[in-house]
Amino acid sequence: MAESSETEEAAPRVGLFVTCLVDLFRPSVGFAAAKLLQDAGCSVEVPVAQTCCGQPAHNSGDRAEAILTAQNTIEAFEEFDYVVAPSGTCAGMLKVHYPALLADQPNWAARAKSFAAKVHELTSFLVDVLGKESVPARFTGAVTYHDACAGLREIGVQGQPRALLKSVEGLDLIEMRAPEMCCGSCVRHPASSAPIARSKTDNVKATEARVLLAGDLGCLMDMAGRLRREGSNIEVRHVAEVLAGMLDAPPIGNRNAIALKRSA
Repeated sequence: MAESSETEEAAPRVGLFVTCLVDLFRPSVGFAAAKLLQDAGCSVEVPVAQTCCGQPAHNSGDRAEAILTAQNTIEAFEEFDYVVAPSGTCAGMLKVHYPALLADQPNWAARAKSFAAKVHELTSFLVDVLGKESVPARFTGAVTYHDACAGLREIGVQGQPRALLKSVEGLDLIEMRAPEMCCGSCVRHPASSAPIARSKTDNVKATEARVLLAGDLGCLMDMAGRLRREGSNIEVRHVAEVLAGMLDAPPIGNRNAIALKRSA
């Protein structure tokens, strides 16, 4: 009789790209992402050599720094079957922009393309690659969901988080008006971004949902700050926390979360 090791497929080996914001401001998102991946049958590792994805340098025109960061990231994650990030923005940088940055470098062009093919945003990996249709989480109440710009427009993250959210027992997903509209996070152009941010929070509040979710921590932190300044009591959380059933951390922007961070 054949041994089980010969008939069972090895668990997919996933390198978790944690992201800077998760590492520095919201580690609970990283733990939730790891749990979701492990529950889906993956072997999850977090390479200690990982750094920023390089998007700040890339967006600021520092091409040399962005290239060095891309090379470091590829070397840190190249051995894994998949690279998964709980951020459409970071995943988009790794998947879309790395091949372009390294296209004219003979020693890196092919490696960048091969690496990019393994990169996925968390919910799209669970749904599109692993075929997950549900999660065993529970959540009582109404939520609304924001589509982050890069995840939606660069790598097509839209239906995947919603499909998983609709499987959460007790959760009521209420779509806001124009969920794909930018959150208005742009410190370099406040005059044009402020009206967008106001429209976004108006749309969120109009749903009367008690929780705002998204897959990008940058958007969530920005919207949480604005909602708090507007006097709203809407909670703000990363979608991974709800899908994993890991809700012990205070909502993003909550005073208890700030106090907890300062005391750590």
